Amino acid sequence: MNTIKVLVLCTGNSCRSQMAHGWLNHAKKLFNLDIEVFSAGVETHGLNPRAVEVMKEDGIDISHHQSSLIDDYMNTGISHVITVCDHAAEQCPIFSEAVEKTHHNFSDPSKLADQGNEVLPAYRKTRNEIRDFVFSYIQQIR
Repeated sequence: MNTIKVLVLCTGNSCRSQMAHGWLNHAKKLFNLDIEVFSAGVETHGLNPRAVEVMKEDGIDISHHQSSLIDDYMNTGISHVITVCDHAAEQCPIFSEAVEKTHHNFSDPSKLADQGNEVLPAYRKTRNEIRDFVFSYIQQIR
């Protein structure tokens, strides 16, 4: 069986797609899956430090991730694309390969006014929703 290459796509590849990337890598290790995980945006906004912080609370380190553009992954054998926001779903390019697309719009906690720890519950809520989605998604592609 060939390695499944999963690309998580969001607008800026800074928060939701990075969280999903982290959860997919965690699930890969947990279930010994033959998958490669990538994330990208239709733009790049840099890695969101609050996303890093709430993922670390669950023992997942995404601090080494970088914000990349979708263009970096065209024609690379991506077999699955997950769009995690409506904007990315609308902007998702046509891949030359046969790609299975899945869409789930998650709320964007980075859109909240930065009020220190008061925004962390919104990040945790999105993190937990993404976690639940990823574990359900893994069951579908296994």
